[in-house]
Amino acid sequence: MATNVELTKNKNENNLNLLKRFGRKVQESGVLQYKRNIRYAERPMSDYVKKKKKLKSLTKKKEIEKLVKLGKLNIKSKKGK
Repeated sequence: MATNVELTKNKNENNLNLLKRFGRKVQESGVLQYKRNIRYAERPMSDYVKKKKKLKSLTKKKEIEKLVKLGKLNIKSKKGK
């Protein structure tokens, strides 16, 4: 989206009024909002990163289950508070 906001100075217009008019045109065009959306948007995770994350969580889960079976880790359920 490449929208150019272009203004020409009127005969009886001072610089301050021209700046105010320019600001209004920029707001109406939505250029700033579009750029802010791009700036703060998060990139989607790649398949490789997703796979690594899933494998890490699975290994951690297996390790916790192993420790619970050995009695070295006591996990209380949150349902029966």
